[in-house]
Amino acid sequence: MNLNKLKSAFKQAIVYGIATVFPRIVSVLLVRLHTDKSVLENISEYGDLSIIFSYIILLNVLLSYGLETAFFRFFNSYSKKSNVVSTSSISIILTSLVFLALGLTFTDQISDFIGIRSDYLYLVIWILVLDSLVVIPFAYLRLNNKAIKYTVIKIFNVIVNISLNIFFLIFLKNNHTKSSSLDYIHLENFEINYIFISLLISSALTFLLMINFYLNIQYKIDFKLLKNMLKYSAPILIAGLAFSINESFDKILLDYFDVDKAQIGMYAACYKLALFITLFSTAFKLGIEPFIFSSAKNNSPEKAYALILEVFVILGSFILITVVVFIDILKFLFIGDSAYWEALYIVPIILMANLFLGIYQNLSVWYKVTDKTKFGAYISTFGAVITLSVNIALIPFYGYLGSAVATFLAYFIMAIISYFIGQRHYPIPYNLPKICTYIALSTFFAFTSFYIFPGNYYFGIGILILLGLVIIKFEKNTIKLINNEN
Repeated sequence: MNLNKLKSAFKQAIVYGIATVFPRIVSVLLVRLHTDKSVLENISEYGDLSIIFSYIILLNVLLSYGLETAFFRFFNSYSKKSNVVSTSSISIILTSLVFLALGLTFTDQISDFIGIRSDYLYLVIWILVLDSLVVIPFAYLRLNNKAIKYTVIKIFNVIVNISLNIFFLIFLKNNHTKSSSLDYIHLENFEINYIFISLLISSALTFLLMINFYLNIQYKIDFKLLKNMLKYSAPILIAGLAFSINESFDKILLDYFDVDKAQIGMYAACYKLALFITLFSTAFKLGIEPFIFSSAKNNSPEKAYALILEVFVILGSFILITVVVFIDILKFLFIGDSAYWEALYIVPIILMANLFLGIYQNLSVWYKVTDKTKFGAYISTFGAVITLSVNIALIPFYGYLGSAVATFLAYFIMAIISYFIGQRHYPIPYNLPKICTYIALSTFFAFTSFYIFPGNYYFGIGILILLGLVIIKFEKNTIKLINNEN
């Protein structure tokens, strides 16, 4: 195991963490803004907003169709690197333009079908297209270890989005007058439109910052390569759609079962508090994924893969407990109206769900490095079936609590299935007793802190220290091994 390379990957993960976690944490402040009574007067409006964003998540996956992962895979294995870049770029351009043409042509029909206002949908279509066009350029930056540039552009995108939200929803709303020039751009009851306009402008500026990528590539398509890339990415697309169903379809189903939009808004806002683990998982994946593919060529990379999962579980356990312990502070920071707090009791369940999602993503290394991505599709599809089935079964009786339970069960079962199938096809020496101990301890501590000792910081900080001491005791040998590599 090359620990130096692995440590470098972890450092990359930290940088990408800044690119992913910091901007999104800042963007979570938008939840604080959007849930404020002075912005969206009714909780049901936030429910509408969350449903639209659920569709955006689904369509983002569809428009990228697993091409990012395929790009990584073939760039590392294909002799003609320029062909991989050009073919991927042309493919994403063509599919984006087709989507744009169809979306703008049938806006009204789509609006009637999914129940989203056509003026919202028009903006969403353009946002989706612009976001899809930067998928390959951003992947290219990651591939070339341009983590700083990647980070700066991502942060810029978020800063612009937040600034425009503040301008439209606060400054413009409070400072427009009949005699002011601001009155020309101010419209009453236009808040949700302003939210999407802000997102559209930030996406457009991000695309402009990345446009040099498209100006400097060769526009030559390798159809044989494209066929192989699409074949490789198809299961990833299915897996991605399944994941997006697990992540976002609950809001759509809640709306389908006529759950009050205010209830959906409460659930969606409190769900955001579980975002900390999701952000950590994403940053971890962004930093580690290039290492996984590059190390696949080395002899015996399995120990490194086992260590990666162990590190993830340790850090994820700390984040889980930290969020739960300080939930009373976080709810004030990120949710603007106390009326939303009614749904806070689902937060530990969603946190655990997202921890197992991250575990599953780390376990999925076996089918990525063996090119057996179809298994990822199978497992994710099975998870989506669980999500849909449990949601349909529980929502009529338990409302959004049923959705939270469905999310947890889906990710938990997916992780278990992936582990057992993976050990048959690509054995990795995971220290299962140690990993299970960390998960069991963090789960017990988190649920005890939230449901039995809520708001008790003496207990909460005490269990964080206790978990830290347990980890130090268990990880002595690993720490020594890493230090000896320096």
